Amino acid sequence: MTADTGTSARRAPGDAVAPTAHRRRPHHPPRRSEMTGTPALSQRVLNRTLLERQLLTRRTSRSALDVIGHLVAMQGQEPNWPYLGLWTRLDGFRHEDLTELLQDRSVVRSTMVRRTQHLARADDFRWLRPTIQPLLDRGARASYYAEETAGLDLSELAEAGRELLADRTLPRREFNRMLAERYPGRDGRVLGAAVELQVPVAHGPQAGVWGGWGTRSGIPVTVAETWIGRPLTEARVDTLIHRYLAAFGPATVMDVQAWSGLTRLREVVDGMRSRLRVLRDGQGRELFDLPDASLAEADAPVPVRFIPAYDNLLLGHADRTRVISEEDRKRVMPGRALVLPTFLVDGLVHGTWSVKGSTLLISSFRPLSRADGEAVLEEAGRLLAFVAPDAARREVVFT
Repeated sequence: MTADTGTSARRAPGDAVAPTAHRRRPHHPPRRSEMTGTPALSQRVLNRTLLERQLLTRRTSRSALDVIGHLVAMQGQEPNWPYLGLWTRLDGFRHEDLTELLQDRSVVRSTMVRRTQHLARADDFRWLRPTIQPLLDRGARASYYAEETAGLDLSELAEAGRELLADRTLPRREFNRMLAERYPGRDGRVLGAAVELQVPVAHGPQAGVWGGWGTRSGIPVTVAETWIGRPLTEARVDTLIHRYLAAFGPATVMDVQAWSGLTRLREVVDGMRSRLRVLRDGQGRELFDLPDASLAEADAPVPVRFIPAYDNLLLGHADRTRVISEEDRKRVMPGRALVLPTFLVDGLVHGTWSVKGSTLLISSFRPLSRADGEAVLEEAGRLLAFVAPDAARREVVFT
């Protein structure tokens, strides 16, 4: 089977694309909760609705900047993955479409939700970072930092870091070295990380542009307000919840907390009830949604999609079973904070993938029907053309 011109596919010995019949799950209309009379949404409806809101049922013609804004923040732990997250959602996306946004400072790379590296529109970062700052302040007091910061006033450490950066950009290694000189006998890397949690710091574009498959060294850091050229604003928890629901809803309070890293949001959501739609899932759990947001049909067809590592599609809910089974979650998230790249068949995670040069390696957790196998190969060919555009020959291998 061939994915596209110049792309071949082969299977490892003992592995095959099984010619089993493809069966779509029957459409079951929402049932009503016996407790409340509220429509109970099936997992199938939640799955289709999530995929629609994540722009994964059809590629959009919206700009890369608009899509990043819609998703609120895109996981940017390693440079290449946000590019692939946009490629799988946008029609005609090019590498330079994101690179230019990083270079002209329309998009900021920094520590955001769940204390991890994300990309966000500069305008969104201005309110998003203050909103999740309590989470980051707690992180700076975690045991990892305790030994190196013992006896220090953390607010004074933060101010010292802000002073060192002032109106300039420094390589992170240099910044850490300067902190170690100011506080002799302490590990500058730990001090620098504690400062970055407390002080909104932006990373220079070279830290996030398309390149290697891995965390990049020599990250340039600077104060975010200086980088953006505008001050940050006040915290907006209501805005955070509203924007989350637009891209991930309907969702429970625990889902919002799992995505953001914030806690004690029940009171905030309760205060928004009059502005939200209240639903139930099949287990009777209360789901919140925007009042004008549409729900997808349970039998809506969805295409094969390749999802990058760490994508918030898999990390945006406390209960992730709407897109991945618990058994498969253990394979995709094997520990050490790893989240492997995956591919979806009929809207659910069906396996993982990786790239080695111009070869795409696909590991399917279950046999694929002939039709699904051909669809996977076709989409894999498109992915390889994006990942290795200059390769004379590209190959897809089932492992």
